[in-house]
Amino acid sequence: MTIYLLAQIKIHDMAGYDLYQSQFMDVFSKFDGKVLAADFNPEILEGDWKMDRVILISFPDRDSIFAWINSDEYQAILKHRIASAKGIFLLAKGFEAA
Repeated sequence: MTIYLLAQIKIHDMAGYDLYQSQFMDVFSKFDGKVLAADFNPEILEGDWKMDRVILISFPDRDSIFAWINSDEYQAILKHRIASAKGIFLLAKGFEAA
């Protein structure tokens, strides 16, 4: 079942976040995920959003997303994102119609 990661990020060190971003796709591309959306300026339809960026990615299943997250390659760059930004990260199961 497809699983989605929704990330909402608040950046406090753009240089550090840029370092993470510059290495992200090289690592991410080794796994079965797809970046579906990444936006610094999403259109807010309702509510009070105080973040800087929203990202939506998909993976074919839960095992695939955790293979990426727990990989040595991703862990090596994750420290840059953790040092430069805070966020909310959610996993959501895809809906499969009958």
